[in-house]
Amino acid sequence: MATARLVHRPIDVGELSREVAHDSCGATTVFLGTVREVNDGRAVSGIDYKAYERMAADELQRIADEVSVQFPGARVAVEHRLGYLALGEASVGIAVAHPRRAASMDAARQVIEEIKKRVPIWKREHYVDGTREWVDPTRAATPAGGA
Repeated sequence: MATARLVHRPIDVGELSREVAHDSCGATTVFLGTVREVNDGRAVSGIDYKAYERMAADELQRIADEVSVQFPGARVAVEHRLGYLALGEASVGIAVAHPRRAASMDAARQVIEEIKKRVPIWKREHYVDGTREWVDPTRAATPAGGA
């Protein structure tokens, strides 16, 4: 079981968790990526997320399907938000239920890593100083705790 959606509304983590819940699963891992207040040393006030929606939706679903096959027994639900998000709002939500905790956690990590590599979603950061800048998706995250 795998579902993936692009949404223009706040992500409901409870709904994602309920979507993957099943009596066969003893572990559920939830990952939320949220807008943080500083990126690369610059104060951020919000982010615009844009996508080539048809392609992004298809690739997001493909990733969810692949992970559910790679981790037999995994139930995967993914949502990525588009539009303007303020500080603290969730841009991506991933829920993975699996009979075992290690597989649940590994599968959730695999989903977010693949999203970052493959899904055509772009972000434009809004800075506190009033400027805005598109973020290069090919630039590696800061090694010291960046994600």
